[in-house]
Amino acid sequence: MDFVALGWPPDGPTLRLDYRRFAYAGKFVVGSTGKAVVRDGSESEAEYADHVRAAASFDPDRTDADCLVIRYVTVRDDRQGDGLGSRLLAFVTARADAHGYDRVRIAVNNPAAYVAAYRAGFAFTGRETGLAELVCERPADAPADRDVDTYRDGLDRYRERDLDSAARERLDAKAAGLPTLVAMPVESGG
Repeated sequence: MDFVALGWPPDGPTLRLDYRRFAYAGKFVVGSTGKAVVRDGSESEAEYADHVRAAASFDPDRTDADCLVIRYVTVRDDRQGDGLGSRLLAFVTARADAHGYDRVRIAVNNPAAYVAAYRAGFAFTGRETGLAELVCERPADAPADRDVDTYRDGLDRYRERDLDSAARERLDAKAAGLPTLVAMPVESGG
């Protein structure tokens, strides 16, 4: 499995992901954002980038040039739950530090993405976007200071939404303690 930064904004590459396998696939055909991927094997002439298992797009914050914002993270449907999202977030964060960014931010719209961000060293800021996304942030050079009360506060924000009993049970299981930090992946190709 290779972690690769394909390009940085404003000249990032386009990436054609199979919309049947990836959420947000259409967001990766834009060339103005940077892209990073987790991939198996090499590129082919297939209609879609079938070698990609997870992808992230990112660009500088519009009002704070020292902050990189990860806009979208998507994991192929058959690889969800394998930890690729959190490892890709950690990988992009390390590259952001190498590119001179002080901080990295992401807004997450579901509990699985929230936990993945925490595993990558992010912490909930207490803020939400107008789209009901929780804003998480971390320094580019080290994990954020994290505490279990702030982590649970974010989970409680999801709990306030209209959830079925299975989703509530998953939230309760996630609230047991802070997620363990993932190891920092090393760029291995591209």
